[in-house]
Amino acid sequence: MELVSLKDLYLAELQELLSAEAQLAEPLARVAEVVSHAGFKQALNRHSEDTLVQKQRIAKILQKHEAEVEAHTDQAMQALVRELAKMLVLLRRNKLRDAGLIGSLQRLEHYEIAACGSAAALAGQMGLRDDQKILHQNLEDHKRFDALLTQLAKNELNRHALSGAA
Repeated sequence: MELVSLKDLYLAELQELLSAEAQLAEPLARVAEVVSHAGFKQALNRHSEDTLVQKQRIAKILQKHEAEVEAHTDQAMQALVRELAKMLVLLRRNKLRDAGLIGSLQRLEHYEIAACGSAAALAGQMGLRDDQKILHQNLEDHKRFDALLTQLAKNELNRHALSGAA
């Protein structure tokens, strides 16, 4: 489909974002199953729930604009999810795995932060304040999770990995 207007671009961005959110549910659950740090596991489970809410928010925006909700698969997110799966195989030692998975998860979050920010900016430029507000909620959710991952890595997980213990 050719994009011919800013609104077409905006709706395509939302469809990409919806696809990205949809692709995360299963990988987040898989990572939560294998991490050893209780706080990390709890954060993953909470973010998995947040992801479902974020997906619903985006779907509602698309429905409001009468756009296709399940239009396609975001290939960039698909590649990032594949990389996460690869890290799950490569990282066997508990403490090293926890530290290593933080980086993979942050790449996913940074992609979502960029996509959410872009969509929110487009909404704002088109005067779609309600959409912009919803997208900013998702953006803040992603930023909080990213900050929590950074905190876990700096304060605990990277130090534990340095100790070399399983």
